[in-house]
Amino acid sequence: MKRIIYIPFDHLHRKFGALKDADSQSDVIAFVESARMTTGRNWHTERLFFLISSARHFAKSLEDEGFTVEYVKAATTVDGLKTIQKKHKALPITCAEPSSFRQYDQLKAFGVTFVPNDFFLTPRDLFTQWAEGQKSYLMENFYRAQRIRLGIMVEGNKPTGGSWNFDKENRLPPPKKYEGPAYLEHKRDEIDKEVAAELGHTMTTTWATTRKGALAQMKNFFDNHFAEFGPLEDAMTTDNWALHHSLLSPYINNNLIHPSEVIHAAVKAFNSGSVPIESAEGFIRQIIGWREYVNGMYWFLGPDYRENNHLNATRKLLPLFSDPSKTQMNCIKETVTDIQSRAWVHHIPRLMLLSNLALITGTNPQAFLDWMREVFIDASEWVMVPNVIGMGVHADGGQMMTKPYAAGGAYISRMSNYCKPCAYNPKLRTGETACPFTTLYWDFLDRHKETFAKNHRMSQQVFGLNRLSDLPELRERAQEVLAGFEKGQI
Repeated sequence: MKRIIYIPFDHLHRKFGALKDADSQSDVIAFVESARMTTGRNWHTERLFFLISSARHFAKSLEDEGFTVEYVKAATTVDGLKTIQKKHKALPITCAEPSSFRQYDQLKAFGVTFVPNDFFLTPRDLFTQWAEGQKSYLMENFYRAQRIRLGIMVEGNKPTGGSWNFDKENRLPPPKKYEGPAYLEHKRDEIDKEVAAELGHTMTTTWATTRKGALAQMKNFFDNHFAEFGPLEDAMTTDNWALHHSLLSPYINNNLIHPSEVIHAAVKAFNSGSVPIESAEGFIRQIIGWREYVNGMYWFLGPDYRENNHLNATRKLLPLFSDPSKTQMNCIKETVTDIQSRAWVHHIPRLMLLSNLALITGTNPQAFLDWMREVFIDASEWVMVPNVIGMGVHADGGQMMTKPYAAGGAYISRMSNYCKPCAYNPKLRTGETACPFTTLYWDFLDRHKETFAKNHRMSQQVFGLNRLSDLPELRERAQEVLAGFEKGQI
């Protein structure tokens, strides 16, 4: 044997990363299940089950291919690698560039040699070139350049269909009563049962833990959901937990499926003529636009970016984030219950419910970031840091987003069916039945009006404060709401 190839649990693809030129005759494949990963934080057990079982299944597939595979448990990744290296006569270790600053630094200090990370469509140096040439880091500019560079839905330098995006067509509220095609359920095998027993986890059938299952999920999306995805991608409903969302983010983020495979299937489906352009463009934007942009910004902005707190938010994480019984707000109760059940909700509940609430309550960005990292099945460090610090709670002062995504109850009422049975009225700002989102939205603007007064995208909202005749009462109600949140009574 000539070398050890270390495979992090998010590098699970045979044809990319350090495995793409691996040879079973000369390479030892190393996996380390670290105690830091499993017990270091209050991780959702569905998330741990998915990551660990996927890694063990992948390790088994490499054994079946004829590789010598070392899968060890250890206190830390480096401790595990030391054990494997000692067994194999101090062979050099190689790995594809890790997905986080912390792991990169730890492995580099240990002497691991890196090959480029090709689990994304945009190499890190190429993104840096783009970012250094921008006055502001608009995702839209990056996305359009991506479309042209990758030759996706373009004719020369012009977008197919005459428009770069179809957002206006993709903002429909949920239907009155929604019934859609069923999502796949995934059978469990002995590896799954073994992992679940070790974690004390009650198995669900929601998420696949093999490449075969991930590919079946992808096929089910393109066959049964892709055409309807676009118009309802922002809608929220209790009638269906996923609407027409792909549910592919966990598999792309641990690389059971490479993003190039997803894009190839999406373009093929669009070219067949069976998928409207608004659905195709909306989905492709998520993969080659937002996902690539967020990863690029994570590395471009540096390791200190996660510590930003531009709005000086200091409130501790509210009880309702971890216990849905601690609130009477139907939208939050339903969303947190869904997270506890599946470790997943789609991007709009994450942004316009959870992050919006953290933003307008002044919740500490790092406390909220830690919680988001722990509870979502697809929550890699690289994806959550920019999404939360930059987009979710505007803690970076506008480096990524030109305005905070703050909203009142009217948005939630329009885009969901949560409000009708709720104890609170989204139309009211004051009084005991006023929606906390509506109250705190205006209170947030009031608290930060000097900060946002010169922001051209916020000036109209801030000016709206002048029209509020009940501002004193609103401020008083806001304090009641915040106190009630901390007691778990609102």
